Amino acid sequence: METTADTQKAGAGTHKAEATQETYNYKVVRQFTIMTIVWGVVGMLVGVIIAAQLVWPQLNVHEWLSFGRLRPLHTNAVIFAFGGSALFATSYYIVQRTCQTRLFGGPLVAFTFWGWQLVIVLAAITFPLGITMGKEYAELEWPIAILIAVVWVAYAIVFFGTIVKRKAKHIYVANWFFGAYILTIAMLHIVNNLAIPVTLFKSYSLYPGTVDAMVQWWYGHNAVGFFLTAAFLGMMYYFVPKQAGRPIFSYRLSIVHFWALISLYMWAGPHHLHYTALPDWVQSLGMVFSLMLLAPSWGGMINGIMTLSGAWHKLRTDPILRFLIVALSFYGLATFEGPMMSIKTVNALSHYTDWTIGHVHGGALGWVAMISIGSLYALIPVLFGKERMYSIKAIEWHFWLSTIGTVMYIVSMWISGVMQGLMWRAVNPDGTLTYNFVETLVQMYPYYFLRFLGGAIFFVGMFFMIWNVWKTIAGTKPVVHTVPQTAH
Repeated sequence: METTADTQKAGAGTHKAEATQETYNYKVVRQFTIMTIVWGVVGMLVGVIIAAQLVWPQLNVHEWLSFGRLRPLHTNAVIFAFGGSALFATSYYIVQRTCQTRLFGGPLVAFTFWGWQLVIVLAAITFPLGITMGKEYAELEWPIAILIAVVWVAYAIVFFGTIVKRKAKHIYVANWFFGAYILTIAMLHIVNNLAIPVTLFKSYSLYPGTVDAMVQWWYGHNAVGFFLTAAFLGMMYYFVPKQAGRPIFSYRLSIVHFWALISLYMWAGPHHLHYTALPDWVQSLGMVFSLMLLAPSWGGMINGIMTLSGAWHKLRTDPILRFLIVALSFYGLATFEGPMMSIKTVNALSHYTDWTIGHVHGGALGWVAMISIGSLYALIPVLFGKERMYSIKAIEWHFWLSTIGTVMYIVSMWISGVMQGLMWRAVNPDGTLTYNFVETLVQMYPYYFLRFLGGAIFFVGMFFMIWNVWKTIAGTKPVVHTVPQTAH
């Protein structure tokens, strides 16, 4: 018969085994999740301010707070601070859960968080001061660019190290998208930022003239293709099936989608340089690959939306799922519009106009922001041990404000952009221009106001999120989830 002492020893042994059992690293996921919301509010606030400056130029009160200084701050804050933090948070969560192992790297994990936050703070200081390389999406000067490379290499070590030590034999498709984005962004960043430093705050590109432009838009378009598309598709492939409670519609299509997307995207950059000094055949190559991108892009959109097949009724009651599915709809819209705008004859009308601004924000607000917000609403209760967010009604309000704001923004820019293009190319019978630039500018003002209003509505929605997140996590203790002992 087992004695009391034996029972106590057995119990102590069990407790010891439980104490040493591996747990998921949710601390860094929580940190990046909270900072995603913080930087989202900051980035969108700067966006609303510069939109207002175009309507009311007198708001350019100081050179540090002028449109030219704040505009790169807005783009970097929204893409790399808000979007980047969302990707760090979700990729770290997804790779742990699908690989059934704790994040690899020990102190490197914390370094990626604090290093990335330092990069963001340095950007917030240097851009208003006018310290910039002047390259779209790559404005940060050389010391900060080196810091980004170091943080990114650490990120790669953590992510791929986790995959190497996985317990699950299979590598889930979301991790393929995250892996491709991590590797490609490292290559793009390093190649495009090769520069000759002159002082601590100034450098000049290693590449001359047209070559510099080509390298820049190889980087610029693939920053869109991999940072803002492939990576967020990784987010989609996990959270849409999870929230819908159904498997992905077609796993085979997801693999075809992955390989087709990453193979074609790399070649599409030259469509940013139509009618420039870039060789004509290179422009045409970029156009052809951009048109081919429509197929894999829509394949991914259809795969995500059709995951709801047989469960459409959930859209009526689940605003989180609505965020995710409407984000996919905007993704489909943006990835149809992009290839169409790459056609040379269409580009002759659209290039340098507000149409491009509308297209970018259809992707940025409609796709990137809404898929991130929906994913965070699904993730936060898990991280803080809650069954659901505090207020479903607040998520409803946030959804409608985001949708209305996005539609108002992009429609106003479509109209303004087409009008601009048509006015710029209008000529009199004698061949002179019908309108001067100031006349076109006057006609754009009503649409600039609508853009400001749309952005402001989207921004207001973020405060519903802040309140809802605060009420959800207030008073909670960090959740500890143990890693399964065997793969399922």
